[in-house]
Amino acid sequence: MYQQTAKLISYGNIPKDCILYRMGDIFRRLDEGKYEKAELTAEVYHEIHRLLALATDYGFDGNLWQNYLTFLLMMDENPFSLTCEKVGANEGSVNAFARNDFRAVMELFHYDFSGIEKALDTDVFSIITDYQAVAKKERMYNHNVSEKVQALSKKLATAKDEDEFFHHVTTFYRDYGVGMFGLNKAFRISDDAGEVVFHPINNMEVVKLSDIVGYELQKEKLVENTEAFVNGKKANNCLLYGDSGTGKSTSIKAIVNEYYDRGLRMIEVYKHQFKDISSIIARIKNRNYRFIIYMDDLSFEEFEIEYKFLKAVIEGGVETKPDNVLIYATSNRRHLIKENWSDRNDMENNGGIHRSDTVEEKLSLVNRFGCQINYSKPNQKEYFRIVLELAHKNHIDLTDDELRSEANKWELRHNGMSGRSAQQLINHLMG
Repeated sequence: MYQQTAKLISYGNIPKDCILYRMGDIFRRLDEGKYEKAELTAEVYHEIHRLLALATDYGFDGNLWQNYLTFLLMMDENPFSLTCEKVGANEGSVNAFARNDFRAVMELFHYDFSGIEKALDTDVFSIITDYQAVAKKERMYNHNVSEKVQALSKKLATAKDEDEFFHHVTTFYRDYGVGMFGLNKAFRISDDAGEVVFHPINNMEVVKLSDIVGYELQKEKLVENTEAFVNGKKANNCLLYGDSGTGKSTSIKAIVNEYYDRGLRMIEVYKHQFKDISSIIARIKNRNYRFIIYMDDLSFEEFEIEYKFLKAVIEGGVETKPDNVLIYATSNRRHLIKENWSDRNDMENNGGIHRSDTVEEKLSLVNRFGCQINYSKPNQKEYFRIVLELAHKNHIDLTDDELRSEANKWELRHNGMSGRSAQQLINHLMG
């Protein structure tokens, strides 16, 4: 095994503390006879434990070893894989190095573990290469990644030579990309000693626009803007504003689910992270995806100045915002920044300071969103329609009149008429 890992060129930067390299070191010591049986067995079990933990996180099944090697190929961002992400497998000298690597990986795919099992009196490798995973709910693992890893793994396992292996891997890169941006829909960020770190959101809510009852004009406008964006045409930053519980955030999640397979990704950013937006854009501007930077419940009190970072990034900074990045925000306020009555007086009583400039300053942020969509609370007729459709979809055994009666009582006792109230009522009735 260590002979194969030593041959890697394009994929030579795979972390040396990963399971593959640790296993390679174990096999090298086994071949050289430089080991204590109990000690080497313990090391093998430790790496098997790491493999099982990874398999649990991503829902791997069947041949866990081949799933793991496939996962490494999917995640490794190197010059070859990144080029394939953008233009596919074009002709070039780098392909010779890639084929060399794929020959080595093919050997690892079909590695004979019987020797080490006999030497250490264990059958762990036989188990992991024919593994029957415990059935789990989708929310317990990254279902999206699991499907892709297992589908590609099965193709690679049946590849007859490195050319077919090459074709399967590069086709995957072209269709889905490479690394965490290729496998995941949405991300959060954190700050690690001044460095922006991306974290995949493994279990994003599976919702579609068709699940949102009503708001047809709003959804149409959102789809129109997003459709232009994913097609590489000009599109606007988008602000969804209006009453709470009307489906603003759900609409954006649904948009990401609908357009994921066309290269749309979402990065969720909180108010205290606005200072990092320039760093985020620098990391994603050259990738072959369309990114929505998502800001939920966007609003600012008078003393908060984070909106100045946002203004500079959206429009007004020296560096042009790349074409593959848009900002989508939701807010209960249309004007985003709190205004006072004193802002409306053109002159302050004691100093002659112009207040109209203050108003312009506060409106200048919202004016940077070229697509503004209003989500208002439903009237009673619309509210009843939402409740009835949700009830029928969830097979609740009540008549329409009984549902209207329950809906009336619910909105009076809770948060008024909204899509959120309707969903909460349905959850209550299902419970």
